[in-house]
Amino acid sequence: MIIVGGEALVDLVPVTAEDRRPALRPALGGGPFNAAIAAARLGARTGFLSRISTDGFGEELVDRLRDEGVDLDLVQRGDELTTLAVADTSDPGAVRYGFYVNGTADRLVADPGPLSDEVSAVVLGTVSMVLEPGASVYDAVLEREATAGRVTVMDPNIRAALIDDPAAYRTKFRKRLAHTTILKSSIDDIVWLADLPDTSSFDDVLPTVRLWIDAGVDVAIVTLGADGIAAVTADAVVRVPGVKADVVDTIGAGDTVLGALLARLDAEHDLTVDGVRSMSDDAWTDVLTYAARAAAVTVSRPGADPPRSTDL
Repeated sequence: MIIVGGEALVDLVPVTAEDRRPALRPALGGGPFNAAIAAARLGARTGFLSRISTDGFGEELVDRLRDEGVDLDLVQRGDELTTLAVADTSDPGAVRYGFYVNGTADRLVADPGPLSDEVSAVVLGTVSMVLEPGASVYDAVLEREATAGRVTVMDPNIRAALIDDPAAYRTKFRKRLAHTTILKSSIDDIVWLADLPDTSSFDDVLPTVRLWIDAGVDVAIVTLGADGIAAVTADAVVRVPGVKADVVDTIGAGDTVLGALLARLDAEHDLTVDGVRSMSDDAWTDVLTYAARAAAVTVSRPGADPPRSTDL
């Protein structure tokens, strides 16, 4: 089983109402929530680790996970409010968010203790790795499960507006690398984490990625938007092009890449630490191509709506 840990929240997405006035449409989301659903839709046995509100939005989030076949044994509930994220879709290729997070349920997650032997991989990321006290809980899970020999996956998915002390967060991020098997990040994530110029290309960020490999990461997956996806290991760089799509918006695209990557590793390869370390270039090409195809479906739909296996 693949356990995905982190926030489940509600995106408020700008729309035009029937009376032609601007409005906000609530959409269930959150990076880990989307990634768990993407992996489950593509056939992976998936569970979710988080604390979810008992308010109306929280009930919808839990119902959606259940309907998608995501295991809920590690989901905690609380009467705190659901986190809200207001999406700015003025640039369809680069959606930005404003967050309402004070006292919300997902940041109060409790440590579930050692995970069961049936868990093959643990995936953590996004807002949950920023907001305390939950961030420290997830750090403990990351370190413990890495020590236990499981595949650990981190997706920083940077939301800079939530990070009050960038230097402190960057230091914390670097410490996490020693416990990370697979690091998935976008060009924008790397630029922010390494404090590089906004115009940096893949070639510009590659030296930083190699430093992260030296720090303990076995493979770094770098999403390049329409230009595709790359996998960087100590010995190679494997890169596949993007799949052409009529882009509606990019909400959930990176989460789909992560979910599809995990589902493909689980179904067609070996989702173990040794398996990941021994992957050939051809195997990574297969995984990345599958993930690129999945992301192309998501960006062609409004909101985070990952594909099912039949869509691919």
